[in-house]
Amino acid sequence: MLKAKREKKARWENKRARIKYKLLKGTKMRLVVYRSNKNIFAQIIDDNKHTTLVSASSLDKEITESIKKADSKIQQSEIVGQSLANKAKENKILEVIFDRNGYKYHGRVKAFADSARKSGLVF
Repeated sequence: MLKAKREKKARWENKRARIKYKLLKGTKMRLVVYRSNKNIFAQIIDDNKHTTLVSASSLDKEITESIKKADSKIQQSEIVGQSLANKAKENKILEVIFDRNGYKYHGRVKAFADSARKSGLVF
């Protein structure tokens, strides 16, 4: 059982590394998404300077009221996507590369990406 878990994690890390390698060929900012069982986190990273420019999560104090009113985790992801896009616009970041971090593009990750696009981010 333990060996199977290690192999699964190794496959996931290899997938993440492949995706990141392909994405880093460009020079744009990278929008990285991480989701846990309860929350979703996102940040825009400048890989040339190795800094995080903008971040948002479902734990942010600015959006806690709207997160509490959300019925599902998908709606929470949409709220976080809007929040991140608004913060990015304030910092004059309009175009990013979407790094889904090894997750399949459906459910919460897709809802996050769609709401960020609707709020003005281009990827």
